[in-house]
Amino acid sequence: MLLPVQIGDYTDFYSSKEHATNVGKMFRDPENALLPNWLHIPVGYHGRSSTIVPSGIPVHRPYGQTLPNGETTPVFGPSRLVDFELETAFITTDANLMGEPIPVEDAEDHIFGMVLFNDWSARDIQKWEYVPLGPFLAKNFASSISPWIVTMDALEPFRVKGPEQSPEPLPYLQQKGKKAFDINLEVIIHPENSEETVVSRSNFKYMYWSMAQQLAHHTINGCRVNSGDMMGSGTISGPTEDSFGSMLELTWGGQKPIKMNDGTERKFINDNDTVIVRGFCQKDNFRIGFGEVSSKLLPAVDLKF
Repeated sequence: MLLPVQIGDYTDFYSSKEHATNVGKMFRDPENALLPNWLHIPVGYHGRSSTIVPSGIPVHRPYGQTLPNGETTPVFGPSRLVDFELETAFITTDANLMGEPIPVEDAEDHIFGMVLFNDWSARDIQKWEYVPLGPFLAKNFASSISPWIVTMDALEPFRVKGPEQSPEPLPYLQQKGKKAFDINLEVIIHPENSEETVVSRSNFKYMYWSMAQQLAHHTINGCRVNSGDMMGSGTISGPTEDSFGSMLELTWGGQKPIKMNDGTERKFINDNDTVIVRGFCQKDNFRIGFGEVSSKLLPAVDLKF
């Protein structure tokens, strides 16, 4: 497979309230899981387009620094906690000029369409490195996307209201009408030479911040967005445990392993597992498919020093 477009720049957001809450409960204060800014801005970070690959391209287990439990000195080696993140991404079309924000009411005119997205993550590397500037080596080793774009026109019949936003966003983020889309999503883990297991079923309609709000916030400071840029939705987690969008959440940090159909268990992704993300929209008597993004996790390469 080939990439559906030559991607210039890549930004990833963090726009699922359920996902952000779950992560906050695990790693911060369960009573104050969301950081103070989360309900006011679509949080995001800039990633690497150089390692965005199409469906079918395998990914090697990454190396990095991690801090073992109870230790004060980091060690170097392959990540032990490789994870998927169930996401979608949108591809931009018309570019804006540097210094000219894209208004939220016009933002969808700058979005060509959407793809499925597996945002590979190394949780042990991420835990050690993410303060103070966010993830680095834990994310930039691979990002897998589906090979074709579903246009915004095709998605129009599946437009829905989306979650209520409280407190009310600041004026530049206030979007009228239905701002979400009913897109069914699922994640499958397929061990090598064994039976596959569906580990998550979720829906894009759960996302708290919309694509238009993400793009409006991205450009409110005058940042230029080019045609063919990619914006990741952030992990798409729903309200139930079986709709969580990562192994981190599904196993609650590895405390509750998932039982696979072949009798084995998974806390995170094993070598030679294939992770498959599928998506579709369905209404009345017609259906629109996103296809799938499928990628196999290979063992770490042999590094010598």
